[in-house]
Amino acid sequence: MSDLFGIPPESRRAFFRDAGGGFAALALAWLESQRVAAAADPIASPLAPRQPHFPAKAQRVIFLFMHGGPSHLETFDPKPELQRLAGQPLPASFGAVATRRKVAANPLLATTRTFRKFGKSGIEVSDFLPNIAKHVDDLAVIRSCWADSVNHPQAVYQINTGTVLMGKPSLGSWVSYGLGTENQNLPAFVVLPDPAGGIKGGPPAYGAGFLPASYQGTQMRGGPSPILDLDPGDDHPAARQRATLDLIGKLNATHKSTRGDDQELAARINAYELAYRMQSAAPDAVDFAQESAETKTLYGLDGDVTRDFGSRCLLARRLVERGVRFVQLYSGDVNGWDAHDNVETNHARMCAKTDQPVAALLTDLKRRGLFDSTLVIWGGEFGRMPMSESGVGRDHNPHGFSYWFAGAGIKGGVVHGATDPVGLRAEVDRVHVHDLHATILHLLGIDHTKLTFPHNGRDERLTDTAGNVVRSILA
Repeated sequence: MSDLFGIPPESRRAFFRDAGGGFAALALAWLESQRVAAAADPIASPLAPRQPHFPAKAQRVIFLFMHGGPSHLETFDPKPELQRLAGQPLPASFGAVATRRKVAANPLLATTRTFRKFGKSGIEVSDFLPNIAKHVDDLAVIRSCWADSVNHPQAVYQINTGTVLMGKPSLGSWVSYGLGTENQNLPAFVVLPDPAGGIKGGPPAYGAGFLPASYQGTQMRGGPSPILDLDPGDDHPAARQRATLDLIGKLNATHKSTRGDDQELAARINAYELAYRMQSAAPDAVDFAQESAETKTLYGLDGDVTRDFGSRCLLARRLVERGVRFVQLYSGDVNGWDAHDNVETNHARMCAKTDQPVAALLTDLKRRGLFDSTLVIWGGEFGRMPMSESGVGRDHNPHGFSYWFAGAGIKGGVVHGATDPVGLRAEVDRVHVHDLHATILHLLGIDHTKLTFPHNGRDERLTDTAGNVVRSILA
């Protein structure tokens, strides 16, 4: 080939060596053309902002995921009858129980926690969470959640993707697909994993599934390097990098024109551009030097126990403040809140790490004017059984557990639903995972029955063929 996009062979080496100058102007022109094209055609830029189905207060989401399964019986669901029956077998009137470790015949286990009424609403919260309890009038506590799997990976998948099967799009991916994002220099969907270890089920829990890959969650860390290999180094000037990237983009576009609707290739092209833009935007987002000493203390950054989760809560606030659409923040390594051996010891540790930072996040969102436009969600993949395991632990319980919502579009100081007298099963106004997802999408202005994507001859959706909005918690 004697010519490469109009560049004579003898000039190519100089082109790559000295790319910049006039070519930088060409690069800027190309970026502007991309911006204009994205405004006219969302497919050209999959993360371009899109209008919701109807007006909504919630513009963004922070999902605080307590990995491992926090016990509702030790946090938000007091059960006097469980205390009274402690040490006895589960009464036969409750029927057969599907458990993972054959604990159905074990004695009922009381909690050592003290529940007290807080706020004007008088909602009861355990003494494990004294700081969150101060915000109870802002919370809508759902005490009647239920799911379909007793195992961690499948339960994690269901809470995150709507199904126990691996490979479906995650909630954050669906939201990004439906609404795009407000800041084209940062990802639409950011995942802040626990640095102590990954979740059971792994990255598919925040993957894009059959949606275009541009909508998958982007992992980000705190510190000066939020994403590995993002900094090109001093030996790669910005102009030269921009010139190289433009050439790659041009080659990729030519290649794509011969391959039809190749979403993977389109996602890769978009990823190159996003990574380039993030080189300046991401470091600013994670620069806590801009925060006051009071704010850092509020989040617990000066405490050994609270520093990690507090840092990620503060980062979550900084990200949504900069237009990121969906931030998912994980608490707990591969075990996390999984309290098989000793629920009191486990939850004392996990609550100590998270209670102050979560309360700080709610306070900070309010004082920065973000609370009324940000939906905050707290919960895990399931709850814990009322029967004992190992004498002082609790097994997995998908039959009944608690979640709470706060912020945009939420009626604070309310409780929806109830579990049975010992906290085994959701009994009153039950809320399935599909209902949780339908409610989250509704709060963002999305009709969950209309947010679909064609796949294998079927219009797929997050809520499959089910899901009802939990209207009692809506403002």
